[in-house]
Amino acid sequence: MPTQFQAIAESNRNLNIQIAREIAQKILSGTLAQGSIIPGEVYLCSQFGVSRTVLREAIKLLKSKGMLESKPKVGTRVCCKTRWNFLDAQLLEWMTEVETPEGVYLQFLELRRAIEPQATALAAVRATEEQRTELTTIFQQMKAIAKDFDQQAWTEVDTLFHHLIFLATDNSFYRPFGNVMATMLKWFIRFSSKDGGVCIEEHRQIYEAIMDRDPVRAMQASMSLMENHNHRLSEPQSVPI
Repeated sequence: MPTQFQAIAESNRNLNIQIAREIAQKILSGTLAQGSIIPGEVYLCSQFGVSRTVLREAIKLLKSKGMLESKPKVGTRVCCKTRWNFLDAQLLEWMTEVETPEGVYLQFLELRRAIEPQATALAAVRATEEQRTELTTIFQQMKAIAKDFDQQAWTEVDTLFHHLIFLATDNSFYRPFGNVMATMLKWFIRFSSKDGGVCIEEHRQIYEAIMDRDPVRAMQASMSLMENHNHRLSEPQSVPI
């Protein structure tokens, strides 16, 4: 039986993006398996209630993210996930709306452990006075929320805290990566903090080290945060250095 899709209302703006999102979520959830051929244009246009032009724009968008490929006389195939661009902010947004295996969260935590401690050390040295003031405001909000925990409020403020660290590196490569990381963090924090664990003391250590302009302490505090049991994730396999 062909995969079922919901019709997209004609009044919606950016129809191609809406359709791409629907197809992507079928792929991310496994409904459309890796290596499978997706339904043809006639069927999809009928399901979504859109023109071929709109559908083709949606398919083109998914190809740009490494999720689909088309071949003559074969059709459009779902690519292996090793080709998916997991650092694409739009793809990450779509991922937050489907059930995600814990292994994916663990992979993200491994990435954070490799990158964020160094970013935190740089922020301790390079953060401007305005950024330090902003970090103080954010941390005060974190303390208030930690006392009366609210999942959504914590997710937002925790994301702001870590995003500002990347911006404060004053590094042309860390900054854009921090923008992508912000999307990933929202998705990760909702999972890792859903039982109420907020690691406020670990955040305090990061905050105080940055305010004291101590890069070594800042890096150590960042690493300590990501080793905290409140992340609710199994330890990754250690790699010899």
